[in-house]
Amino acid sequence: MRSHLLNDLTAEHYRRSVTEGVERVAAKLATIESPFTGVTVDALAPRIDGIDLDRPLHDTSAVLDELEEVYLRDAVYFHHPRYLAHLNCPVVIPAVLGEAVLSAVNSSLDTWDQSAGGTLIERRLIDWTATRIGLGPSADGVFTSGGTQSNLQALLLAREEAKSDAASRLRIFASEVSHFSVKKSAKLLGLGPESVVSVPVDHDKRMRTVALAHELERCRQAGLVPMAVVATAGTTDFGSIDPLHEIAELSAQYGAWLHVDAAYGCGLLVSRTRRALLDGIERADSVTVDYHKSFFQPVSSSALLVRDASTLRHATYHAEYLNPRRMVTERIPNQVDKSLQTTRRFDALKLWMTLRTMGADGIGELFDEVCDLAREGYGLLAADPRFDVVVEPSLSTLVFRYVPAATDPAEIDRANLHARAALFASGDAVVAGTKVDGRHYLKFTLLNPETTPDDIAAVLGLIAGHAEQYLGETLDRAS
Repeated sequence: MRSHLLNDLTAEHYRRSVTEGVERVAAKLATIESPFTGVTVDALAPRIDGIDLDRPLHDTSAVLDELEEVYLRDAVYFHHPRYLAHLNCPVVIPAVLGEAVLSAVNSSLDTWDQSAGGTLIERRLIDWTATRIGLGPSADGVFTSGGTQSNLQALLLAREEAKSDAASRLRIFASEVSHFSVKKSAKLLGLGPESVVSVPVDHDKRMRTVALAHELERCRQAGLVPMAVVATAGTTDFGSIDPLHEIAELSAQYGAWLHVDAAYGCGLLVSRTRRALLDGIERADSVTVDYHKSFFQPVSSSALLVRDASTLRHATYHAEYLNPRRMVTERIPNQVDKSLQTTRRFDALKLWMTLRTMGADGIGELFDEVCDLAREGYGLLAADPRFDVVVEPSLSTLVFRYVPAATDPAEIDRANLHARAALFASGDAVVAGTKVDGRHYLKFTLLNPETTPDDIAAVLGLIAGHAEQYLGETLDRAS
């Protein structure tokens, strides 16, 4: 079995195997005609469950043949222009190349003696991102597995900086459309459900600063501690961006840690036309960025940035076998000193390869394209009486629903749910769903520059067709 170990003796085997795998995927990408096959759980699960993992095939080509049957054929392909659902982007080739390199070398970014140059590359990218944000010369950060982990670590730092010996007195303020990871983080940090104060949003789904000021003052009057304010730069459902300057003023006034969740909106950092939408983010104490959302990177590629590098000490633990304290005085850089993770992939390499190949402007142009596309999509929806669209897009998300005339609202809900499910089952397109004011809506998250207004119009036609068919069948059953 040593023939399967990657080393100097198996380099040619590695080359042939990886090349064959790449060729299979390339052939698949070149020939798929829809983002999904429509396969059901009941159809696919028996195929996978029927594979005897204790009887290996002993041949890479045979394994790839099997993989075609159980994965590649029925995978959801984000690169297809009619995948319009979640915050999943098509990926750029330099990043995929970086993925291949980091997987083969298999560096772990926890300590210098496991990564060397990888440590310095990650640190350089953290500095680059912090500079783009404008956090100042004392900034630092670390790559993470995603926005949820970044938000958790940010709130951990905020809790420790609050210096309160009574967790029950701590309060976190976030808009009612902020990411669910804020509440999840509070629970993981030992804070009760009452610790997260939900702040109302305006018509454009942005945090109402008057309401925030009221809640902060109410907190102070009650003898509670405003631990953190979480502003969102790109909400998951709407792409809305909270008024960052005003929120920063209130956070400073009440002594609260300001965290900006820019997991989605971080693409604006490299936009040549929309960067001003993030004005005020430079005043944050911490910022979440997800390069695997709007920098067109493969999952995972994310980071947490902080204004004051010293606050990262709240995540630091020293183990004699790994990162003993003496290494600090010896100026040996260990990224585990900053991270919630120990063993950690060299995900930073993907962004490094992308920047060194395409440049920041190249990434920004792609993100601007999808934001422009969302504006065109909004125009199509606003002009179509069959649909109700919630807000004009700030980024690349459209929330809408099919609204037939003179139909019960609950029946409209069911028609939209049916249309989404039927569209997914057909495999013709993939869209997401959410709730607005208790009603079911559909959602386009546009992150593919290859998607066109014609694609959007075609998918809207499919949605209307499925909804109309459902309503027609409902009427037939009722008559």
